[in-house]
Amino acid sequence: MVAVPDTRRTDLVLLLVAIVWGSSYLAAKAATGAVPVLTVLFVRYALAALAAVAVIAAGTARRTRPGAGPRTGARLRRGELRYGSVLGLTQAAVLAIETYGVAHTSAANAGLIISLTIVLTPFLDRTGGRGPLPPRFFAAAGLCVPAVGLLMSGTGLHTPGLGDLLMLAAAVVRAAHVALVGHLTAGRDLRPLHLTAVQTAVGTVLFAAPAAAGLPGLAHASAATWGSLLHLALFCSVFAFLAQTWAVQRSSASRASLLLGTEPVWAVAVGIGLGGERLTAPAALGAVLMVAGTYWGQAVERTHRTAVPAVADRRAEPVPTS
Repeated sequence: MVAVPDTRRTDLVLLLVAIVWGSSYLAAKAATGAVPVLTVLFVRYALAALAAVAVIAAGTARRTRPGAGPRTGARLRRGELRYGSVLGLTQAAVLAIETYGVAHTSAANAGLIISLTIVLTPFLDRTGGRGPLPPRFFAAAGLCVPAVGLLMSGTGLHTPGLGDLLMLAAAVVRAAHVALVGHLTAGRDLRPLHLTAVQTAVGTVLFAAPAAAGLPGLAHASAATWGSLLHLALFCSVFAFLAQTWAVQRSSASRASLLLGTEPVWAVAVGIGLGGERLTAPAALGAVLMVAGTYWGQAVERTHRTAVPAVADRRAEPVPTS
């Protein structure tokens, strides 16, 4: 039998990412209420890039000390530059659509609608060689479909708002990004921190020119606005990008998407607890369906993940001969 790796540490890291990203919607809404969206995106990326470079430099300096082990260096490898640039483009697209979306809807609603990602990612995830996921997985993820409808209905049936539609689009792009992370990093010797540094550098360059007109306004930004920007940059970008890449390399894009699917719970908790938002009865039912689908699907994926290696191992056993 092939030993199945312990996934508890990986799951914990992904759960922390979900908590941090759940808090990002209220932070983004607060920041975009005071600063233009493109300026928020540029500052978020620029601060994150500086932080990532600083961490890499500090780690390199520490490894040069006597007895600190082999020096890996701060120089980027060709694969990190190549794949980090691609992932930087897709990540920037996700954050741009998300940030515009959350500016036009509630933080709780944004965090709940984006969880449609868990339905879409398995259709795009082709990594790991574990074969297709069982129908039960898609049935579990399918609970999110009526959940999204309830969330978008608010207090009754009506035409979806601009923010809701943008968050739906963000869910599609994020699903593609998560699957791409798994595809590009699987089996490759890529350092997550260096990959994150490239992604944040790409985002900084992309949003520099569009954000230029709004930069002078930062001089008058309040301490609360800067606190939101720092939270988005250091925790929701550097930590989350790094942790997500590290975890997907050791798990699967589908599993990562399921655990990150707990993000709406934290988005609702932060939006209601700190942002003073209200959750209507239909939205509450939608949230329950979303969480139920997430946990059911996670259990199905875990069973599938642990069963396939065992089957492959039995097939590989030599057949006795007389």
